[in-house]
Amino acid sequence: AVGEVKLRDDQYTLDHMRAFGMYNYLHLDSWYQDNVYYVDQCGRVMNLSVTLDTALQKPREVFRLPADLTAYDNRLCASIHFSSSTWVTLSDGTGRLYLIKSGKRGNSASEKWEIVFNEELGSPFIIAHSVSFVKSDMHSVAVLLLRVEKDELDRKGSGFHITLEWVTIAEISKEGDHRYEIFKRRILQGKSVPHYAAIEPSGDALMIVSYKPFKFMQDEDDKLEENDDAKAISEKKDPLYYWQQTEDDVTITVHVPQDITKDDIKVRFSPDNICVTLKDQPPLMEGKLHSSVDHESCTWIIRENKSLEISLIKKNEGPQWPELIVGDTRGEFIMDSSQCTEITESLMHLTSEVMNPNPEKENPPCNAQELEECDAFLEDSTSLCRFDGDTLKVTHVINLGSNQYLFSVVVDPREMPCFCLRHDVDALLWQPHSDQPENMWEHIATFNALGYVQASKQDKKFMACAPDYSYAALCECLRRVFIYRQPTPLSTVLYNRKEGRQVGQVAKQLVATLEANDPILGFQATSERLFVLTTKTLFLIKVNSGN
Repeated sequence: AVGEVKLRDDQYTLDHMRAFGMYNYLHLDSWYQDNVYYVDQCGRVMNLSVTLDTALQKPREVFRLPADLTAYDNRLCASIHFSSSTWVTLSDGTGRLYLIKSGKRGNSASEKWEIVFNEELGSPFIIAHSVSFVKSDMHSVAVLLLRVEKDELDRKGSGFHITLEWVTIAEISKEGDHRYEIFKRRILQGKSVPHYAAIEPSGDALMIVSYKPFKFMQDEDDKLEENDDAKAISEKKDPLYYWQQTEDDVTITVHVPQDITKDDIKVRFSPDNICVTLKDQPPLMEGKLHSSVDHESCTWIIRENKSLEISLIKKNEGPQWPELIVGDTRGEFIMDSSQCTEITESLMHLTSEVMNPNPEKENPPCNAQELEECDAFLEDSTSLCRFDGDTLKVTHVINLGSNQYLFSVVVDPREMPCFCLRHDVDALLWQPHSDQPENMWEHIATFNALGYVQASKQDKKFMACAPDYSYAALCECLRRVFIYRQPTPLSTVLYNRKEGRQVGQVAKQLVATLEANDPILGFQATSERLFVLTTKTLFLIKVNSGN
């Protein structure tokens, strides 16, 4: 039977359920077509590769975990990730990581799993993702480990936090001896299990889709540096000057020290520049003005409260200046109430009080009353973040808002996994391209109405789609599998009676009911088949014939 590890009594949060209770025990090897693996109760890694439909092989053992897993109380399920066509990362669920050189898989002649690295890495984890890459002639494998850990400081929340540990293992040669050793370990922490976490193929950065944000946990030295930055920010002085404007003039107010007299102040005006100096000090304000002024009409005076007031007359009346001195951020713009009202009124046409101000229009805006209960989506602050591996800083943040995360799928094993998001009623598949900054996320496929359909399936456990996008599928916890094919042209003529138009293509939905009483533990889709794993049975559903 499959080596399922049930949740313990102390694993009671939604995050435990998401990370370990909904774990997919069936692993698809995307490098070889129709090749799946699972780990059984004896700690054996079993493989099933489909070569001929007519003669299905029995699952065969390719590797056996060395440790006796029954001796561990607090272990998690074993997890596998295929880093490349010849490298595998494997965890036995006790906190030990194995790096395995497998040879070319899916063919018993060339496949031989050898351990090249195995080490205890702390508390138990599951492998979220891994990549194999060569950098400056050194082969490395980067692995992402997921843990749900007790958080003593968390009084308000669940009492747990999520850590993602990013471990890089590299081949190091000492005196002609090649060994794999840990090269780098970095830890990110967050408050929700990520929907998607993957390392870029180059091993340089990380992308995470999660409901709550993640951040790198830094060492003490970095923390000190960070505190200095924070101090510098908090010590920011009051603005050096305040300025206001009307359609034809600009007024600047500068506070000057008590001992300065009128003779100590020098103000120079030119058509495009201004320079203010006090006594023999460096200029207080100097630079190119945003727009030209009538420099002969500009004036300045000293007020009783020891402030210097400068009046600039605009050359071109009307346009508002976005800034006073180009590139100078030391001043603060003060808007008077009449200007605020004017701006608000000019923006009024963009918003409306009523939900649907003009229902006669072609496409009325979305009406909240049309949404059903199953469309309600709690995680409306989900974001997609990209972290740079060297600076440990976030380089991109995308707020996914109401675009609910549905599932991820590997379309091309050399690229990052794709993720599927709900857009209105449809589901759109996005392929990250880490090497293309201008086109970092490409929309590669659409599953019509899948976003709407999946929302009503309250018992769904896993979702997947074919790597060639020919169908999407989801399964419930027990027995039922739903398959949604892409629209295909019809051989006969079909009319939509309501609208009186001819229908050119139709998308089919199929439902398969499995003859099994055990819950579904694993679910994977290839271009031709669906693999569904229960505790004691592996089902193969032929979806597309290979022709």
